[in-house]
Amino acid sequence: MTTHPELVVLMSAEGEAVGTAEKSRVHSADTPLHLAFSCYLTDSAGRVLLTRRALSKQAWPGVWTNSFCGHPAPGESFERALTRRAHQELGVELDELNSALPDFRYRAVDSAGTVENEICPVFTARVRGDLAPEASEVAEWAWVAPGDLAVALAATPFVFSPWLREQLPLLTARGALDRMVTA
Repeated sequence: MTTHPELVVLMSAEGEAVGTAEKSRVHSADTPLHLAFSCYLTDSAGRVLLTRRALSKQAWPGVWTNSFCGHPAPGESFERALTRRAHQELGVELDELNSALPDFRYRAVDSAGTVENEICPVFTARVRGDLAPEASEVAEWAWVAPGDLAVALAATPFVFSPWLREQLPLLTARGALDRMVTA
């Protein structure tokens, strides 16, 4: 059976799809703008799942971040991509999937020079099932109260991914995580 390389959707500055590229070749010192997503999961106790990226990850290895991230395949809906990645990375299913920051985009450079350059809508969801993280994706994980996450981010921003550092204040201002806690 032949496996096909994972493709990402390349984007124009105006947010239009302009092509595709192999994921393995996109994240470099000259990363083109491409489509991605971030997701924050909550549990029945209202805690948010944080994950620490595996040490083998190409970009930001070992950094604490949101629950999971990914890239929709060409023609794949965000809902399908989120469902796929939640299962692949964490071994869980999603309930109550919501778009929290539909227009989020960022560019950041890690200490090795790898660039993230993404149009990256942010979603929230409730987790269904027990976590079974994939070791090549997740080194560690922790369930934290949203308020405790905000305190940790303020005290030690350097241990968190740049996208979490940008996303959390926006999610907080819009009450997105609070709605997940009280829903």
